[in-house]
Amino acid sequence: MRFQLLSKALLYSVAFLGCVAALAPASWPQTPSPAKQVRARQLGVPFDGQPGPLDAITDVAGVEVGSTTLISGNGPLKVGEGPVRTGVTAILPRGHGDTAPVYAGWFSLNGNGEMTGTTWVEESGLLAGPVAITNTHSVGIVRDAVIAWGLKHGVVGDEWSLPVVAETWDGYLNDINGFHVKPEHVFSALDGAHGGAVAEGNVGGGTGMVCYGFKGGTGTASRKLTADLGGYTVGVLVQCNCGRRPQLTIAGVPVGREIPDGAPYAGVATPAGLPGSEASGDVGSIIIVIATDAPLLPHQLKRLARRASLGLARTGSSSGNGSGDIFLAFSTANRGADKTPGPNSVLTVSNERISPLFTATVEATEEAIVNAMVAAETMTGRDGHTVNALPHEQLMQTLKKYNR
Repeated sequence: MRFQLLSKALLYSVAFLGCVAALAPASWPQTPSPAKQVRARQLGVPFDGQPGPLDAITDVAGVEVGSTTLISGNGPLKVGEGPVRTGVTAILPRGHGDTAPVYAGWFSLNGNGEMTGTTWVEESGLLAGPVAITNTHSVGIVRDAVIAWGLKHGVVGDEWSLPVVAETWDGYLNDINGFHVKPEHVFSALDGAHGGAVAEGNVGGGTGMVCYGFKGGTGTASRKLTADLGGYTVGVLVQCNCGRRPQLTIAGVPVGREIPDGAPYAGVATPAGLPGSEASGDVGSIIIVIATDAPLLPHQLKRLARRASLGLARTGSSSGNGSGDIFLAFSTANRGADKTPGPNSVLTVSNERISPLFTATVEATEEAIVNAMVAAETMTGRDGHTVNALPHEQLMQTLKKYNR
């Protein structure tokens, strides 16, 4: 029976891949060039720590990121037709040329969300294949497409796969029940993944997201430790869709309280007479992926994933009941740690030397969230719902007011 099921899966994959090859990705909306996007540091936002050359998760050698952005239609919601404001983001831990698994660990700060495959990450300490992030109701199709892509590229081992796919909810702007993310969009994000600069804001899985009442989305940042601390790199990528306007804090400044209210909170409109939607609690979600070249074991990577909570807290979130805040950390070191039959030798950073990596994670997480908001642009989606971008000029004025 297992062989028959596998055979059917392979036949389906071959047929599916033929369909994908016949499609024309050029007809899809193009992802904005990272070179044209404004980043928080360009506005003078002060952050702690030293970033890598790109200030992105791709500063960790081998890591590649790709995305497919879907934007079409306007006006009233017609389920199955649009408007569409969504997409998918893909992260390849070792890039296209290396399918070896990586050590990994994950952590759920608040579990009102989904990240598939984490049961096996917890059990095995390994992540095999890419990580994908999309909207809440597209997790299933993205997961299946990642498996099909893995079969094509030889990533799937032992005839089974439990890919890691995470989500945040974009239903305020997007026809989320229309299931507009298709397998070919996942293939496009995976095949198009690359090193170098990473597109931010209204791109990929972050296309339709809202963060602290402003337009949210995809953001990234990195930190490079000095040689005396090991010289390691930590990179972070976030898909942020969390928080309420009054909570927003940037570089220690209460930006959310200084800029007038009126936007929704992660898709939940502000109730009349309740400025800041204080009664609704912290809603929305955030997915955080942390990469490092430091040789860390799975339990140490879980510790690293926990520290993303502190970077999130720096921006003001309290991770309320309605928020799905789920974090994954992996290390590109120790290639071959899973070779059979073993035993295998691995390296690890001493626990007495791990604190700088914790600090780097906190700092890069904070900056990645702010980068997502700075890069995001005002967007109008289903039923005329509009979410305004974080206004750059007002942000700079507010920071100046607080001598930041």
